[in-house]
Amino acid sequence: MQIPPARGSKEQRGPGPRHGSARQVRATTPPPAQGREVLASLRRITHALDLHSRHLVRHYGLTGPQAVVLQELALLGESAAGDLARAVSLSQATLTGILERLEGRGLIQRRRPQEDRRRVLVRPTPACRRVLRQAPPLLQESFSVQFARLEPRERRRILDALERLVHMMEPPPGAPAAERAASTAET
Repeated sequence: MQIPPARGSKEQRGPGPRHGSARQVRATTPPPAQGREVLASLRRITHALDLHSRHLVRHYGLTGPQAVVLQELALLGESAAGDLARAVSLSQATLTGILERLEGRGLIQRRRPQEDRRRVLVRPTPACRRVLRQAPPLLQESFSVQFARLEPRERRRILDALERLVHMMEPPPGAPAAERAASTAET
């Protein structure tokens, strides 16, 4: 949907000797409607993830991020908490909260190795493997199947656009730490 140019605007007047063409003006300044459409699409994605996470909680007692962490651990076996956080794209603080809840339910075990007490190693328990066998595929799995069907160039374009959006929406480098941590919080 494109908004018609305002009366007397450069777009309506056409090219002038100093202003360039209307097409150039529109190319450098996206219409506000496009920005709203992008944000609406992002909200729809967030809503789909939230609905799936609620379904997981209701039927399996896990949130989406908890299920992702358990699945990653099932693949990795024992893993350092920092490596796990990077693998699932969560902050260390967010992962720590998730691990506390999972450990409380007996789904994971944490330990500190004798050689480096600063590190925390995490591993899935047999109860974790039972839960994962019963749980439905994550939303990411059905997405991955559909995404794989796209042409490689189309996949690259989508990834590039999303990475750019993430960059545009991240808190600025000088933002308080709490603001940066909130951008990777568990949903």
